Amino acid sequence: MSDSVSRAWARVEREGERLRTLSLRVLFERDPERFASLSFGHEDLLVDLSREKIDRPALAALSALAEAAGLPERRDALFAGERINSTEDRAVLHMALRDGADARLVVDGIDVHREVEATRDRFLAFAEGVRSGSFAARDGGPFTDVVHIGIGGSHLGPEMAVRALRPDHDGPHVHFVANVDGADLADATARLDPTRTLVLVASKTFTTLETMTNARSARGWLAVAHGDHAGEHMAAISSNVEAAAAFGIEAERVFGFRDWVGGRYSLWSAIGLPVAIAVGAERFRDLLAGAAALDHHFRSAPLDRNLPVLMALVSVWRRNVMGWPSVALIPYDQRLERLPAYVQQLAMESNGKTITREGHPATRATAPVVWGEPGTNAQHSFFQLLHQGTDVVPVDFIVAAQARNGSGAGHHRLLVASCLAQAQALAFGRTPSEVRGEMAAAGAADVGLVAHRSFAGDRPSTTIAHGRLDPRSLGRLIALFEHRAFVEGVLWDVNSFDQWGVELGKSLADRLHPALAGGPLPSGTDSSTAGLLRHLRRLTDG
Repeated sequence: MSDSVSRAWARVEREGERLRTLSLRVLFERDPERFASLSFGHEDLLVDLSREKIDRPALAALSALAEAAGLPERRDALFAGERINSTEDRAVLHMALRDGADARLVVDGIDVHREVEATRDRFLAFAEGVRSGSFAARDGGPFTDVVHIGIGGSHLGPEMAVRALRPDHDGPHVHFVANVDGADLADATARLDPTRTLVLVASKTFTTLETMTNARSARGWLAVAHGDHAGEHMAAISSNVEAAAAFGIEAERVFGFRDWVGGRYSLWSAIGLPVAIAVGAERFRDLLAGAAALDHHFRSAPLDRNLPVLMALVSVWRRNVMGWPSVALIPYDQRLERLPAYVQQLAMESNGKTITREGHPATRATAPVVWGEPGTNAQHSFFQLLHQGTDVVPVDFIVAAQARNGSGAGHHRLLVASCLAQAQALAFGRTPSEVRGEMAAAGAADVGLVAHRSFAGDRPSTTIAHGRLDPRSLGRLIALFEHRAFVEGVLWDVNSFDQWGVELGKSLADRLHPALAGGPLPSGTDSSTAGLLRHLRRLTDG
């Protein structure tokens, strides 16, 4: 760590010492205009940081840390197509998929934008063909259903987006399968007609164990109706055209993407094919345009008014200065029900690292645990812990001003009021004297309930507010969290674009799989794994 970075961290920690003992009540009493000075906007998007345990001097110290850590230079390198994924020697160019990167990018001798546009035109034309019926089932009829098979980033992104954009669906019904548990595929296809179903297989290498296991079973399900022609009801999102052909999927139904597109950033590529089938090419382009707008904001806005930068600074403040290891993401929008899982992967797979970019042990905590569910249901499950539990869990709220559900304004007003009320209650709580006053006004006797009904408050939150959820605003929202993860990684000095930690479990599963079928145990198997495997095999064998 350089001297300038060490000094910047020391300054940030001094600000933390100053603010740690000041409650949010006190901070608002000292500065009634906190909202004006600590809320930041872009288009209709507003990020309110006023309920965080932070103030302008602390934000200034964090911005100075970002400068010292080389964020502006790292951001420029990201957009310029430099190989910032150092452990895999790759560029990181998911922004190019939505026209948010440099117009003239050449990587490994390839004109990036020309290739992106050609691939995009191909898979969007295919999506429109499926939607219109010009690409038809074997009997000439239209496809009514699509089953998308993937895992990780090739599953979470499309599933999240398809669910989020339900009001825009006017194509075939799209179903998702990710778990190698056969129940997932069985349940997805239980009520589907194989003569009316198209299966998409999403695997860049066409070798992913879970995905290919499900793909083979799906092909078997199709073969009941189509025999050796089952592959005609399948398409692939993969760069391995030869393997797809061997599987029975012809090249014109294979859509690839380059290795500078990581799985958790791949929604914008052909991985987004199921989204395009559900909502159409025009709306898919709107999704891309929203993300590109946020790309331009991230690239051009000053650090102290840059939304993803500010959110990352607050994330680092929570994790490293305040010592809070967990964060809850609560969208007050049922259609964003899968966004917490998507952001969970984005944050934890990107920055859950103990090794710095230079290969040294990290000296500070890195990614927090991210989890969440949609409000208001979450209020009636785990919010008790958020309000009165022994651990402080910061919350990121997301709320839209307008609904798209067609059920009337009353529902949405209650939804928005609930979101604002929860943020208010977390921040300010309810003192024992306030409880006594309320009980007295209601004519209730104090029978020892004051302590139980009091809330300490001082629980931090950020509120992200926008106009309404549509393809463009969804793209913008996703890009906001993408760039936040990148900035966090710069400040923690980790490579946000590799995921070596997932590899060991995969290789061990490959070794154990034959043993479950009666083969010998791999040499060196520990006693716990061996004992469990033998027990499960006995139960399987009866």
